Amino acid sequence: MRFASYWHETSTSFAMGTAGPVSGDFEVAVIGAGFTGLSAARKLAQSGVNVALLEAEHVGYGASGRNGGHLNSGHFASFGAAKQHLGEDRARRLWRAYDDSIDLIERIIEDEKIACDFRRGGKIKLASKPSHVAKLQTMCAEIRREVDPSAEWLTREDLRKEVISDAFHGGIFSPKSAMMHMGRYANGLAQAAHRHGAAIWERNPVTARERMRNGWRLNTPTGTLTARQVILATDAYTPSTFNYFRRRLMPIASFIIVTRPLTSQEIAATLPGNRNFTNSLNIANYFRLTPDNRMLFGGRARFSAVSNQKTNVSSGQLLRQQMVGIFPQLANVEIDYCWGGLVGCTQDRYPRAGSAEGVIYSMGYSGHGAQLSTFMGTALADMAMGRKDANPLDGFAWPAVPLHAGNPWFLPIVGTYYRMKDLMP
Repeated sequence: MRFASYWHETSTSFAMGTAGPVSGDFEVAVIGAGFTGLSAARKLAQSGVNVALLEAEHVGYGASGRNGGHLNSGHFASFGAAKQHLGEDRARRLWRAYDDSIDLIERIIEDEKIACDFRRGGKIKLASKPSHVAKLQTMCAEIRREVDPSAEWLTREDLRKEVISDAFHGGIFSPKSAMMHMGRYANGLAQAAHRHGAAIWERNPVTARERMRNGWRLNTPTGTLTARQVILATDAYTPSTFNYFRRRLMPIASFIIVTRPLTSQEIAATLPGNRNFTNSLNIANYFRLTPDNRMLFGGRARFSAVSNQKTNVSSGQLLRQQMVGIFPQLANVEIDYCWGGLVGCTQDRYPRAGSAEGVIYSMGYSGHGAQLSTFMGTALADMAMGRKDANPLDGFAWPAVPLHAGNPWFLPIVGTYYRMKDLMP
């Protein structure tokens, strides 16, 4: 078993980074080479803007290369809950942004000729308990009525064509949802940004920033650049240089295992529907087949802000138990990959974007950024170019998390609470 991201290991690394030390004067500097930052850099370069992108590790290193590979339509909550929390206009704008982002990803893949196994396979949100059925049926009816008439309810009998398990009691099918190979998309997006003229420096974290009369000076271990505007696209990997955002974000570790390739018989006996799947527990699991027919199975196996070799091993063992609990037919199937990564969560789990402390930002995707981040990167580029009404998250207040200074000490307490809730009937 390899303790590494399947997405990283099975894609060709970006090899067009700018050689030599960081230097130069740019119109816009983007910090973070995940989907948000890469999308912003691509759009800016395509529009003729002189743009630099700085990445602390390598392209797609963070959540963009460590997620479950889902591009799911809509947001995590029921539309009614979002409307009550955000107001109807903001809830609708946010819902449309998720759908529009999948459409945008599809167009970019086609325009830039990115080979990343994109497919509109749909998603099913599964009822994990009989007591969850009525709530999900109400959610499905509301989605159909308010925002997406293509959604449909699947009975437990309907599910037998999609997922072979006794663990589920019905589900919401969302046909707009898609999937792709995240590593190949990230590297393809970076190649597109480079091809359009973006300068991309990998392994150059921003260690200090200085406000100047006409913009910013950004320091890295190899050199310094200046830029009129800065886009911050670091989410859970935001450094202490930008503490304003760290006080509003809670980095939470998420973990994933991937099996060996399954045979056609094993697929027919496990996930014949070949869609994205999530369950309805508070500490949920998500799973799908990879392009080479492996089972990818993930979840928040532990509530912490730490992902390392030790936590990955113990979390991988727990995820395997959970996978076999749902699919006992996979009890003897080997695990080939296990990894973890950080998810940037806001207190209410809704994302945030705008400008603060002199920088433009988008983050706080709360585990649903794979689909939204490309769209938000494009929105940030439009904002940097002075285009109004580009931000679908405009007007979302973002207070600091009480008693939180960047290290979320309270996560184990939160995890215990949700585990207790999941044990109830």
